[in-house]
Amino acid sequence: MSERASTPIPGTPVLADARMHLLTPAAPGRAVVLSNRRCTASAKSSGFVRHIELDVSGTPLENAFIAGQSFGIIPPGVDESGRPHKLRLYSIASPTGGEDGQGKILSTTVKRTIDEHWESGKLFLGVASNFLCDLRPGDTVSVTGPNGKRFVLPADPSAHDYLFIATGTGIAPFRGMIREIATRAPASRVVLIMGSPYAGDLIYHDELQAQAHTNANFTYVTALSRQPQADGHPAMYVDQRLATGGDVVRRILESPRGLVYVCGVAGMELGVFKTMTGILTPDVLAQYLTVDPDALATISTWERRMIHKSIRPTRRVFMEVY
Repeated sequence: MSERASTPIPGTPVLADARMHLLTPAAPGRAVVLSNRRCTASAKSSGFVRHIELDVSGTPLENAFIAGQSFGIIPPGVDESGRPHKLRLYSIASPTGGEDGQGKILSTTVKRTIDEHWESGKLFLGVASNFLCDLRPGDTVSVTGPNGKRFVLPADPSAHDYLFIATGTGIAPFRGMIREIATRAPASRVVLIMGSPYAGDLIYHDELQAQAHTNANFTYVTALSRQPQADGHPAMYVDQRLATGGDVVRRILESPRGLVYVCGVAGMELGVFKTMTGILTPDVLAQYLTVDPDALATISTWERRMIHKSIRPTRRVFMEVY
């Protein structure tokens, strides 16, 4: 074993134990829809995003999922080849105890997929996303999972402070994590940077604002990419907001307790890593990223393919991008 591999980064967490694949595509369970509602800040948002709650009681998923994991949905019907639709994974938006605190009700955050085929010009509707968004209370759905063991909270969440960075439906796992930390580790500091094109597109905005108002250890910061910010800053992405976040962000990153979680559209992590490299001292940066000297000298030309090669996140950084 190399010296680097045998020397743990200070503050590296021991993650919560995650069970997986208790339900499989070959033997799925049946969940019952309890509620299905819009969860964007405005009814005039540029996308349609819904918060869906499912009753999984009586299935192996009951009390078996933890915050940060995902689960599978198998849409009914067949594809163009006549084969049954394959499962799609969705992030769980609930804390480990579920929406009900007893592990019987899990939730997820689903954005409708409405697009146009490039060549034919015909309308394309996402199979699973639209199936889920159309569900009503009492409907049933085939579910699998849980899935994932890396993008979860530490076994002892009170041992750390957290910087969460999300775009779009990447907010889903953080909704559950924030609720869990508030219950199990109320003294831990949490900063959430949430990105969306416009203020009306922010997901769970009222809910997160209310939590920030009642919890002094939770800071909620938004990054709007197509309109000015409420605090007067110009339009910006989450990585730019990371640079303007001030002391509240710096305290998390400079703390030996700090952990960074990134969830959302693929490519956002590169901007986050660029910003971290620019604002952190070398000794602090080393707790989160190992950057080869050649890459450090050419930061303006970084590409995503360099991640895990010349730009290597440590185990204090967690990514779920798609």
